Amino acid sequence: MSTDKDELSIDDDFTASADDEAEPQVETAKTNLSKRRTIDNMLEERRLQRQLSDYDYDL
Repeated sequence: MSTDKDELSIDDDFTASADDEAEPQVETAKTNLSKRRTIDNMLEERRLQRQLSDYDYDL
């Protein structure tokens, strides 16, 4: 252990760039989730259309 008091310099630019990089990742996640929901909705619609076409109307 040292008894010398060294001055520490803080680099503010580093934290600012880290914040800038974090923001697009959130938007990407939202975009991916939106795309996934769209695909899920299309698949659900397809499945329902198949069920309708297979349904026996002559009960």
